[in-house]
Amino acid sequence: MDATELSVVNRLENRLGRLHARQRLGIEADHEAQIFGQGLNFFHIENWYSVHSVIRTAFRFSGLYRRGLKNAADVQVRTTDLAFAALPKAFDGFTLLHISDLHVDMNAPAMRRLAELLPALAYDVCVLTGDFRGATYGPFDAALDGMKAICALLTSSVYGVLGNHDTIRLVPGLEDLGVRMLLNECTALTRGDERIHLCGIDDAHFYRVDNIEKAAADIPPESFTILLSHTPEIYRHAAHAGFDLLLSGHTHGGQICLPGPVPITLDSALPRRFGSGLWRYHDMVGYTSVGVGSSVVPIRLNCPPEIALHRLHCA
Repeated sequence: MDATELSVVNRLENRLGRLHARQRLGIEADHEAQIFGQGLNFFHIENWYSVHSVIRTAFRFSGLYRRGLKNAADVQVRTTDLAFAALPKAFDGFTLLHISDLHVDMNAPAMRRLAELLPALAYDVCVLTGDFRGATYGPFDAALDGMKAICALLTSSVYGVLGNHDTIRLVPGLEDLGVRMLLNECTALTRGDERIHLCGIDDAHFYRVDNIEKAAADIPPESFTILLSHTPEIYRHAAHAGFDLLLSGHTHGGQICLPGPVPITLDSALPRRFGSGLWRYHDMVGYTSVGVGSSVVPIRLNCPPEIALHRLHCA
């Protein structure tokens, strides 16, 4: 281990605790060695890079590739108005800018469109729900460089979680850019003498080092709570833990969809109605972003990329 790597490991252990850091780094090392993934993700298409060129070629022969490239750059702004009985009055109108699945190093056209959109948006807090990197392993300097350009355009506090494409080695660099990463952690957002709680968990899809109990351990009863998770797959755990709002991404809404839109696959173990947009489970409201970037191949069909503005209101 060279001096730079040792410095990163020391920062991570000081920041997250030795056990969390070592677990995540160890699983990443196993993944780097196997490339194809492990467990339920063995031979996963995201990690099977020789197949990606075959997919690109198939779309080129179908005549859909150029259209898909154009669609992937057409980032939309979605707006939701969400009412909650538990929301403190001081937070009526509080707005979260929700950005997910940037994959910044493989989606230059979408990043340029995002850079055009961000300066005109008004919001109180920005939340990033993971997958900053394009690949699932290997170098991450290009992802950090891309995030530097995006973070320079964000005008409020920024909070984030890691996704299944992200190495934990990104954390020091992202926090140096001003992103407060929430890795099984929680922070209070205050307005006047009232507060709400924003929690975030580490990736629950591949790395499975998420810990909702740890993240929510210090939240006072009856507080209004928001959970950031890269994947919505933990919706049951989040709802029964008493979270009011779950913000996630990961699914890309299918990315390649039939007209309707009907996703061909969501790559997640969850009901399809949770695969994109607004949904509810018991007393919890959820929103699954289809993401800004694209994965595997940089195209989208019948599923335009998005960022979302969530306006909170008192019911």
